[in-house]
Amino acid sequence: MHVTHLSLADFRSYARVEVPLDPGVTVFVGANGQGKTNLVEAVGYLATLASHRVSSDAPLVRMGAERAVIRAAVTQGERSQLIELELNPGKANRARINRSSQVRPRDVLGIVRSVMFAPEDLALVKGDPGERRRFLDELITARSPRMAGVRSDYDRVLKQRNTLLKSAAMARRHGARAAGASGTKTGGADLSTLDVWDQHLARVGAELLAQRLDLIAALQPLADKAYEQLAPGGGPVSLEYRSSSSSAVGDGAGDAGDMDLGAVSAHGREELYAQLMGAFAEVRKQEIERGVTLVGPHRDDLVLRLGPMPAKGYASHGESWSYALALRLASYDLLRAEGNEPVLVLDDVFAELDVRRRERLAELVAPGEQVLVTAAVEDDVPRVLAGTRYSVAAGEVERV
Repeated sequence: MHVTHLSLADFRSYARVEVPLDPGVTVFVGANGQGKTNLVEAVGYLATLASHRVSSDAPLVRMGAERAVIRAAVTQGERSQLIELELNPGKANRARINRSSQVRPRDVLGIVRSVMFAPEDLALVKGDPGERRRFLDELITARSPRMAGVRSDYDRVLKQRNTLLKSAAMARRHGARAAGASGTKTGGADLSTLDVWDQHLARVGAELLAQRLDLIAALQPLADKAYEQLAPGGGPVSLEYRSSSSSAVGDGAGDAGDMDLGAVSAHGREELYAQLMGAFAEVRKQEIERGVTLVGPHRDDLVLRLGPMPAKGYASHGESWSYALALRLASYDLLRAEGNEPVLVLDDVFAELDVRRRERLAELVAPGEQVLVTAAVEDDVPRVLAGTRYSVAAGEVERV
């Protein structure tokens, strides 16, 4: 699969730009701040419906414009498709496939698949658990686009449950009489309703948890192999899922709730559902006191180990970079093995790496069906990544 044409309107710094793209390697070269990353960010957005740089769509719309449009022609084998996303901050986004307007934005997921390497990837190793949860969930959705709906359902139910917990917490603090005078349901009624939302959250949470465990089991050997390719003799690396729910009910593999990667066969959906329900019951008192859901996939973490130690806090800067790159390479290998090879995007990565890691990474990604590279300095790009070159300056993208 590869993108044959990218068209942007009022996206980031571009009022309008048209970029023909070829299979193989394409390198965008230009000084910082000229719009290189904006181009590959648009490709990434088509694949994930999210930016790797910001958490909302508003910054993606050019200043002074009401909306932005990303349009791409995509070829997979003998099949070609035209997809279009209209970004409307504060309103519903719109999507079209082959000029049909009767689709939801998430219906485009799976048409473009991408794996992006970016300076922000260091947060996978050094950052908060939310970075690693996002990594897992975006890769889950790339493997199975229907999981976008599961993730959306989980977020919706979690929001509703937190609203009920907050109401129960307020009733507990102020007393049933004060709560009734203000129109808030009594604590008992809140808790009765909460039981129903517990079941909803546990059901959709079990599906998300099962998918994460299955993904990690598949990713583990690929990540270890990729790390060895990037830093021979520096591993091994291992991935451990740390579940807030297994810790709450005391049945994790370790004190912090590490879960067995033998995975979904050993942790079927019903078992995971029961585990979540048990965890909700275990922490109910604390949740009502604090007014927030304390256990579930939104509180879990992926523990990255380098040898016997956790990478976070122990790995050097170079080791952390190698680990982050290994996770991306493992993602690419996994998606490629499952069909529909993803577009590889390397956004200003080579400037962050020493010469040895540059060369190793370039050799590993060069055979990709489509590889998009951005660089401020052309000499930072290893020679093995020869291909099409574009100059990016002052909003102009020109082939050289």
